[in-house]
Amino acid sequence: MASNKFSRVSLILPIYLPALLLSTGSGIISPTESIYINSFKLSYTLTTFVISVRVLGNIPAGILVERIGRKSAMLLGLVMIVISTIAMGIAQNLFQLLGAQLIGGIGNALWMLSRHAYMTDVIPFVKRGRSIALFGGVNRMGTFAGKFGAIFLGANLRLPFFVYAGFAVLTLVICFYAIPETKREATAQSRKTQQPYFKQLFHISKQHFNLLATAGIGQVCVQTIRRGCHIIIPLYAQHVADLSTRNVRIIDTISSAVDMSMFPVAGHIMDRFSRRFATVPGISIFATGMMLMPFTRAFTPLLLAAVLMRFGNGIASGTMMTMGADLAPKQGTGEFLGLWRLTGDFGGAAGPVVVGNIADLLGLVYSGFALGTIGYIGVAVFLWLVPETLQRE
Repeated sequence: MASNKFSRVSLILPIYLPALLLSTGSGIISPTESIYINSFKLSYTLTTFVISVRVLGNIPAGILVERIGRKSAMLLGLVMIVISTIAMGIAQNLFQLLGAQLIGGIGNALWMLSRHAYMTDVIPFVKRGRSIALFGGVNRMGTFAGKFGAIFLGANLRLPFFVYAGFAVLTLVICFYAIPETKREATAQSRKTQQPYFKQLFHISKQHFNLLATAGIGQVCVQTIRRGCHIIIPLYAQHVADLSTRNVRIIDTISSAVDMSMFPVAGHIMDRFSRRFATVPGISIFATGMMLMPFTRAFTPLLLAAVLMRFGNGIASGTMMTMGADLAPKQGTGEFLGLWRLTGDFGGAAGPVVVGNIADLLGLVYSGFALGTIGYIGVAVFLWLVPETLQRE
């Protein structure tokens, strides 16, 4: 789409409104998801393992996004999210939790990857930073609204999953009617010469190995601390600071409000200065807040540490998606973004594993130190190893 015809208003129905609704549902379960899974009498390691298995959905998602198109992949992903959240709400044992998480992992990967590919298709390069940062901000607004609403759901840990399923159904209806398909149909000749998927995937990974090995490692570190933050704050608040479920939700809600307020700053920095100029300071502040958390033992100090973390994360809002869109080739966009998302979700899976394993061995305090250190490693990678992806016109 040409830049002179592009308007962010045109993304409200196909992208921003669905993102707001689904992230609201996700925000409702976020503050107590790890507590709910831990209530099945699981260790920290098993609790975080159940959360991390969702990463397995990225490769099949990459196949489907390129083969069935952006819209079809979004709709299929939403159906699987509905099934997964209901299954989580009625689960009775570890195996049912794992099954629900696997379904949800594939569904969420389809949803996220198809939207990322769709935005790469329709957003001109010069407006990409602000548009994707706005997308990240809308997600944060929805997450904040969900977490705020969760404060009033009481102590029932299963109810949030059914509320999330309702939001996912509403999102499915809107996407069915509002999203046009952007995948260009292959000609008969190109279909004849099209490589098998895994051969093409290998070609894309080989061609862009250096980028995936450097920027990918940085993204792993960033997503590790991001996902680990969502897991460790509720567990630390309940088991170390000895706070009530209501206070856990209040901390998550207030810090999320700070996070979501920063996306206009992030978008301006990315398009005006550079992607790196948003990533490095933002993740540095995030990691510093994580390193301070283990020194807190009460509501107010923990709240301040959480706010500092989310402030830094907000400055880096949308940076990983924007870099992925910048780096994606025109041919094989879905496959490349599938690999890009796989590296990010590897970090997303590593975050819970780091928290769980170190917590079982040494305690949640040391999990915080470990996540902070990983954040600083990510900062170093983006500062010295990853080339700037903003191209001046």
